[in-house]
Amino acid sequence: MQRRTLLSALAAAGATTAAPWAAAQSAWPDQPLRWVVPYPAGGGTDVLARTVAEAMRQTLGQQIVVDNRPGASTNIGGQAVATAKPDGNTFMSADNAILAYNEHLFTKLPFNPEKDFTYVGGISRFPLALVVHPSFEAKTVKEFLDYARANPGKLNYASPGNGSPHHLAMEMFKNRTKTFLTHIPYRGAAPALQDVMGGQVPCMFLDLAAGLPVITSGKVRALAIGSAKRVAALPDVPTLAEAGVPNTEVFAFQGILAPAGLPAAITTRLNTDLNKALLNPAVVKRMNDFGMEALPGTPEQFRAMARAESKRWGEIIKAAGVKLD
Repeated sequence: MQRRTLLSALAAAGATTAAPWAAAQSAWPDQPLRWVVPYPAGGGTDVLARTVAEAMRQTLGQQIVVDNRPGASTNIGGQAVATAKPDGNTFMSADNAILAYNEHLFTKLPFNPEKDFTYVGGISRFPLALVVHPSFEAKTVKEFLDYARANPGKLNYASPGNGSPHHLAMEMFKNRTKTFLTHIPYRGAAPALQDVMGGQVPCMFLDLAAGLPVITSGKVRALAIGSAKRVAALPDVPTLAEAGVPNTEVFAFQGILAPAGLPAAITTRLNTDLNKALLNPAVVKRMNDFGMEALPGTPEQFRAMARAESKRWGEIIKAAGVKLD
């Protein structure tokens, strides 16, 4: 009898201890949420985050405050989220840098992308295109490769900076085609593209989010797209595989990360509301404007994709010897 009484008391105590946390989860979200963007305000990642955040606000029933934390190739923002309380009130935009590149580019990171985050879901992806100045003599990828092989080390290419998707896309292209081009890094996509359009540098890999208008206007010429299939907006531009360079998909992608240990119920709710937001007309329009493809799916699918991309790009980064520290 005494034993049953003791067990009952312990069970009651356990229920009392668990109740506040269980109640907190069921009441979530009960305050404004923080969406960390690891880039300055006004850029493409920031604009997309704010558009998706507004759509999610409508279903979550809480304000979502965008907190810009740029710097250190997105590691500053990543650390802010990795060390935040896993209560669902803090999450972030994560792209190729945190998801696939930085663990290979930096000797030491302030977080472990495998262990220190909860993968919530994908937002979007968009391919990169190999583009040249209109006066450049190559009209096809084959002609481009013929020129590069005939002029080893003399063909320069631009990028927004070391370790950017544009830089690493060309490193993958060089790896697959066994060619040598000289990297000219810039401080941002705008000055890099400006010099390609001006003819100071003949070529680069350009993301369609920023590059679609200049391609369609003829200010640069696209030789191939780094996606699995052709892009509807550029139906005459072949994929790299069609152009004779297989196994060279190059794209930028984004999703949402939260601190590790986020309760499953909150992860599911965030993922569900994110997927709903991707169908919101304002979000669909913004993605169409940026040439993006939505990435709805489960947290498990997003994590699997991100870790596969990390493995794929790790091999390229190691072969190219690229380091950011």
